[in-house]
Amino acid sequence: MAKGSASVAVTEEKILNRIYYIRGHKVMLDHDLANLYDVPTKRLNEQVKRNLARFPADFMFQLTAEELENLRSQFATSSWGGRRGLPYAFTEHGVLMLSSVLNSERAIDVNIQIMRIYTKMREMLMASQEILLKLEQMERKVDGHGDDIQVIFAYLKQLNNRAQEPRPRIGFRRKDEQN
Repeated sequence: MAKGSASVAVTEEKILNRIYYIRGHKVMLDHDLANLYDVPTKRLNEQVKRNLARFPADFMFQLTAEELENLRSQFATSSWGGRRGLPYAFTEHGVLMLSSVLNSERAIDVNIQIMRIYTKMREMLMASQEILLKLEQMERKVDGHGDDIQVIFAYLKQLNNRAQEPRPRIGFRRKDEQN
């Protein structure tokens, strides 16, 4: 265990609840990250602006007013505070890059936890994709045999109908029976 990591009391659930899906990316917002790192949002954003070359568009982007409103509408109470600008969203790579611009031990420890959660999420996604692929393969096998199964049922129905038709008796007959 890294030095100081025992002092970080950030639960997996607390991190998971702060990962959003925006513009096709799993992201975390600047104020949530600042809260986890125990630094003011203003300081986090200052460090990002001082190191802007480390945060290309696929690492970080600023939310639009519409995106922010959509996020706010998902929550009954607002924890967004009285900020003047729109929040920044950090992708997994952006969150990883934050550890290089925020030099506190807590930021490094929390970043390690966040990266582990992103890894777990990716593993769960891959496992669910494998299950879906196997289900599709099974469905294709059943679909390919669906007509064959219908033919079997048709033959079984014919056999059942024939069984109910009167058939001439075969075998020996007694003298008192008719032909």
